[in-house]
Amino acid sequence: MGGGRLGIVAGLGGVYVAQSVLGGLTWSGLPGVLRARDLPLDRIGLVSLIVLPWALKFLWAPVIERLRLPADGRDRSAELVALGIAVVIAALAVVGLIGPVPVIAVLGVLFVAATATATVDISVDGYAVGALAGTRYGWGNAAQVGGAYVGSAIGGGLFLVVVDRAGWAAGTWTMAALIALICLPFVVLARGAAQPRARSHVPSLRAALARPEIRGGLVIAALYVVGQKTAMGLFGPFFIDAGYSLAQLGLLSGLGSLSLGLGGALAGGAVVRRFGSRRSLAGAVIAQALLLGLVAIAAGTDLLSPAAVAPVAMVASGAVMAMGFVALYAQFMAWSDPRQGGVDFTLFQCMDAAVSMVAGLAAGVLAERFGYAAFFTLCCAIALATVPLLWRATLSQPETREVTP
Repeated sequence: MGGGRLGIVAGLGGVYVAQSVLGGLTWSGLPGVLRARDLPLDRIGLVSLIVLPWALKFLWAPVIERLRLPADGRDRSAELVALGIAVVIAALAVVGLIGPVPVIAVLGVLFVAATATATVDISVDGYAVGALAGTRYGWGNAAQVGGAYVGSAIGGGLFLVVVDRAGWAAGTWTMAALIALICLPFVVLARGAAQPRARSHVPSLRAALARPEIRGGLVIAALYVVGQKTAMGLFGPFFIDAGYSLAQLGLLSGLGSLSLGLGGALAGGAVVRRFGSRRSLAGAVIAQALLLGLVAIAAGTDLLSPAAVAPVAMVASGAVMAMGFVALYAQFMAWSDPRQGGVDFTLFQCMDAAVSMVAGLAAGVLAERFGYAAFFTLCCAIALATVPLLWRATLSQPETREVTP
């Protein structure tokens, strides 16, 4: 890969890290903080509502893509990313002033930040699909998945450590400063590389949904996500209830994402190259089901200690999920049209987010009502049930083995 393209990938990786800092703070950090303050699980489950912009961003993706790629002019990705990140930083500054409670106020401001981040993601994904066309998207996929786990380590790990040591305001403001810093290279590089050109294609949802690759990919995304993410939001509360502190949760989340999570993302390319995307996706869901079964046994019996199982399940689950998402996101990029990559890729991510949100809301209610044992047992059963459906759905889609850099 040439130096210019490598610089683009590095810049993309920075934005993907920044987006996932907010996601890690929301999905891993905030639930742990709230549970440490003895909030019930069904209230904690409301955090899943913050995913709503990610589920609905396909509605404004065509507008953003037309702004990014005007009929005559230069690519405006840098400006759109800079504006969106400014909103995120301002929102985190406000969240630091509010505090972790009242929950509704915090969730409201984080909802604004999530909307801005989702909008930034439309531009960044579209830029990646176009800028890396012809490269089999290996480096871009590595930046996307690997950046997500680095960001999660910061938002779900470092954030909790800072909160535990210095307080809520210091934690959120530190995250805001980091997001600003790591997004700057992309803004500079993308603005410098933008050249005026004429474009005849008009990005639209109609053009995306007319393609069979998009329609089939949406089904695959839904099946994979429901098998992998249903229990994700409650690993943190389960860890806290097993007797660990916020600092320990933060260290485990951070180190787990940086080691096994990032390692799983990097190893996922080799796994897909050897076995293909279909077997990789099915294998990841099966492995996740086994982990969920292990947690269910620890929660409902005396055979295994929750304190021993909780840390293992958290880090191993992240590694398994990373390996599967390498395959899934590489396919998303390959199925996206470079002329409207922000629209096509956004549709896949919206399906991911919609399923994650519904599953997260249901997870909090079910776990609070029936307990961890019944909840994790149900998640295990759901994961296993999706395997044959996922296998059948992928049979009708073109498969790739070329996802490594």
